[in-house]
Amino acid sequence: MHSKFVKLFLRLSLSTAFLSAVADRLGFWPEGLYSWGNWDVFVQSTQAMNPWFPGGMIPVVAFLATALEVIFALLLLLGLKTELIAKLSGYLLLAFALAITFSSSIKGSFDYSVFTASAAAFALALMKDKYLELDTILFQSHKEQ
Repeated sequence: MHSKFVKLFLRLSLSTAFLSAVADRLGFWPEGLYSWGNWDVFVQSTQAMNPWFPGGMIPVVAFLATALEVIFALLLLLGLKTELIAKLSGYLLLAFALAITFSSSIKGSFDYSVFTASAAAFALALMKDKYLELDTILFQSHKEQ
């Protein structure tokens, strides 16, 4: 398998995982297919996973995590600053994995493959060849000037 296809697969996999999680917490998945199902339950889950944050900060943490997931997903789909966004995604996913691990157990992080997703994001950050990425167009126009 060629590395450009692996890179594209990693970009699409991470992007859709982020967008699916956001859709879940916003209630877009039908009943029976969601983990949270609505924003309020997600905020409660955020509090449970992050007991070290003051209660008043939890809605901000939940919003920030959601905003980052949407931004990272869109930028990975477009292939804009892929290496940087992949690295930041890896750190975000690692933070999720550690929050789950320290608030409940490592089993949750394993069951939801959060460490695996984090590792995939870090691997994507190391892949320098461009394939179907907006960066290719942007870099070409800068080189021609």
